[in-house]
Amino acid sequence: MKFLTGIPGLETQHGWLSIPIFIMYMVAIVGHSLIMAAVQQVSAFHEPMYLFFYMLAINEVGVSVSTMPTVMGILWFDAYRIDFDGCLAQMFFIHTFSGVGSGVLLTMSYEDFVTIYNPLRHTAILTLPRIISMGLGITLKSVALMAPLQILLKQLPYCHINILSHSYGLHADLIQLPCADTRLNSILRLTIVLATFGLDSLLIVVSYGLILYTVMGIASGEGRKKALNTCVSHICAVLIYYVPMIGVSMMHRVAKHASPVVHTLMLSIYLFVPPVLNPIIYSVKTRPIQQGIANLFSCKKGSI
Repeated sequence: MKFLTGIPGLETQHGWLSIPIFIMYMVAIVGHSLIMAAVQQVSAFHEPMYLFFYMLAINEVGVSVSTMPTVMGILWFDAYRIDFDGCLAQMFFIHTFSGVGSGVLLTMSYEDFVTIYNPLRHTAILTLPRIISMGLGITLKSVALMAPLQILLKQLPYCHINILSHSYGLHADLIQLPCADTRLNSILRLTIVLATFGLDSLLIVVSYGLILYTVMGIASGEGRKKALNTCVSHICAVLIYYVPMIGVSMMHRVAKHASPVVHTLMLSIYLFVPPVLNPIIYSVKTRPIQQGIANLFSCKKGSI
């Protein structure tokens, strides 16, 4: 049996804190669900850019659903207990969805590059079967990389106080609990981080560097502006995803002795903010998405 932690020092305020946190969950889940429904309903959205939006929306809903039961259970019912297998399952889904999200952002940057560099062959290169293959490949890669972490953690003996630092199970927390050598786990974890987030972020930077180089070669200022505008929503999604991740990594290395509240806040920003902001950004920056969501409601009114 493991014991999760709420928000250190604010246990008496859990009732009030549950209101904004629950609203954030609802915004993330409902917002992404509307995007998915719009892409499914409107045939004009069956294009690479919108299909990648759809994949990212599925992933963000997955992240939210993975953490919501334990977070809201603590805030509403003081349900701090979680069994070991449940903790491992939650850890697997959180880390797997995080890896998939990074991979989807990489494919979105590739789609932007193809759009700018070779627009005439855009639809020929990014066909529906190829996009589906990309999505399946990203998912299988993330599952294959994360599964060994579960297996290794399951084999270790646990004899320390089983109190975790957050409201959900994470590998960085669980790896502190065994009373055995965990170097293999740590090496595997570092390898996974480099193979997913490290490699993906490097390729994303290369993609947008090539895009910028290509755009600078466009003669007209209006053409450059139009080309860059096609990438704005994707760049925002990348920044929203990676900036909090970098912040969390820096906190663990530079500010190890900072207040537990600070660590909890930074990790919460990383897990909660991207799913909340992404549907808002897509709706604001992508007019067809706005219209597609509006059409969903107009269709429902018409059916009533």
